Amino acid sequence: MRVSVRKDGSALSHAPDNWYAVDWRRVERNVRGMQIRIAKATREGNWRRGRALQRMLTRTLSAKLYAVRRVTQNQGARTAGVDRELWDSPESRWLAVGRLKRRGYKPLPLRRVFIPKANEKERPLGIPTMRDRAMQALYLLALEPVSESTSDPNSYGFRLNRSTADAMSQIFVAMSQKGSARWVLEADIKGCLDLS
Repeated sequence: MRVSVRKDGSALSHAPDNWYAVDWRRVERNVRGMQIRIAKATREGNWRRGRALQRMLTRTLSAKLYAVRRVTQNQGARTAGVDRELWDSPESRWLAVGRLKRRGYKPLPLRRVFIPKANEKERPLGIPTMRDRAMQALYLLALEPVSESTSDPNSYGFRLNRSTADAMSQIFVAMSQKGSARWVLEADIKGCLDLS
């Protein structure tokens, strides 16, 4: 681990110099702290400060490390995009962190793969490159606090820390009141008619 030293001799920061030297607890704490500040600025309506904090977060080493770790530790990490590049070694991950810059970044096309459906048909699946996934994860870290702060409190689909059980309990609360509707109709009209 590299330690930067000020002119007066005191330590400035503990910047890691390789993938193994990263203190992941500190990285997560730094990212979480910035996200809390972004959410607070959003709730207060201070959009200018929120944007500045988002910009700051996407440029920090902690956020870049977290984004690379996030895309290399899931199941899709073994699937390459059109560039056929995989970040499967600690050295390649460390080099990838340095490549996450906004200036000069252009996303590459998706690799198209067809996967089977339950009805024996196939559906297309677009696979982005590792760098594109990491950039998406990096900017998601900055956008998530804003979307969580401003979105509907009773929305449960694809939301962080929300499950089907949360949606079911909210339905129970809404339907158990005296003036609630007696019936709920749920239908998949497009699937029923099979308009494709």
